[in-house]
Amino acid sequence: MGKWTQTVTAKVLGIGALALLMTIPLLQVRELVSERQQLRSDAISQIAQGWGGKQVIGGPVLVVPTLRQVAVEGRLTPRWQTGSESVLADTLKQDVAMVVTTRRYGIYSAPVFVATVTLAARFRSHDIVQYRHAGDASWQDSKAELRLPIGDLRGLREISEWRVNGQPVRFESSANRLGHWPTVVVPIDLDTLGDRPIDVQIVLKLAGTEALQLLPLARRTDVTMRAPWSDPGFIGAALPREHTIGADGFSAHWHLLDLNRSYGQHWSDGDARMSDALQASTFGVQLYQPVDVYQRNVRAGKYGLLFIAMTFVAFFLFEVLKRWRVHPVQYLLVGAALATFYVVLLALSEQIGFGPAYALAASAVVLMVGGYAMAVLRARRAGALLGGVLGLIYAMLYGLIAAEQYALLIGALVLLATVALMMYLTRRIDWYASIPAAAPASADAPAAIMGGS
Repeated sequence: MGKWTQTVTAKVLGIGALALLMTIPLLQVRELVSERQQLRSDAISQIAQGWGGKQVIGGPVLVVPTLRQVAVEGRLTPRWQTGSESVLADTLKQDVAMVVTTRRYGIYSAPVFVATVTLAARFRSHDIVQYRHAGDASWQDSKAELRLPIGDLRGLREISEWRVNGQPVRFESSANRLGHWPTVVVPIDLDTLGDRPIDVQIVLKLAGTEALQLLPLARRTDVTMRAPWSDPGFIGAALPREHTIGADGFSAHWHLLDLNRSYGQHWSDGDARMSDALQASTFGVQLYQPVDVYQRNVRAGKYGLLFIAMTFVAFFLFEVLKRWRVHPVQYLLVGAALATFYVVLLALSEQIGFGPAYALAASAVVLMVGGYAMAVLRARRAGALLGGVLGLIYAMLYGLIAAEQYALLIGALVLLATVALMMYLTRRIDWYASIPAAAPASADAPAAIMGGS
């Protein structure tokens, strides 16, 4: 048993166990990244509290209170039950012009915007007459309302214009909601309109953070949006039909029909599915940060075990092929230096950006490990070669992080090439043989890792 522990196979198994042991600090680093992401989310929430959160805005919805007679068992006269019915516009045009800036909270920042929204909606008189007589409920025409849903009323800066059939009207807040969202309402008396259609024009300013989404609350919805932000992400249930993105910003145009959504032009307040259906129909834009340092840190951490293992393999090959003995404690110290890289990378990337932080953290680890090898071996060429190998590994890691869409392909090819190189270099090793005695350290040693004492 004692003889077997001195074999090359036993050494490989021991190095593998040490590499797996290094997953503990790597997992701690991953938790640290998650913690910093949460702190960033909390900071964005603080910004949103004073500015306005992720915004949603729809078009005006005609909501009419109703009375319905309901038979009650044991009573001679029926009971009156109150409710409401909602009617959507026939056409809705929205023009959105966004002004985007960046707000900071501590070391964290988030894009915020003020959007000038111009709405024009038309309700057909034919639709109103048709839905009024479609059910058994009696409409209370004099108590109707136009409700405008807004995601976060804290961001409503002003409503500079609200006209119904060309006449200015008075708007007010309301405890009533449309789906998940609060509303701003305007009372309207349908009796005074007769058989005329209802034309609504609204101009408002809406502030928000990171995202603006819209609701297709019409039979035909047309939306035009533009903003000086070069990294938009189009999100939600519909993508724009046309869009342009340049260094000075983006513009986009959506055109949706009632057939593109899961609800109709008219519903009663008792339909419990409407809230989720309305939520699922939202569409719009997300103002992504040009560089997400946390996403890149997470991606770097995913390759942590692979590159620690590659570094250990390089040390092992030098140990076997050049007869330099490396103590397990020395492997652990090198592994600790490699794990520290991810902590330094995270801390620096929050301050100076991911690219410069990666260069500084990688340079520090390469110099530390290379200098450690020089000091232990008393061989400059050995330390320089080890530093060069480690630098090449970090260069490959950065290529994997920067590749994004091709990261998996590049990583698979690198892994395949590494395994092929290991098979070639170890093709003549006798895995049952004992580990050879260490060669004497020399300043002119061809290439050594770390010498045992």
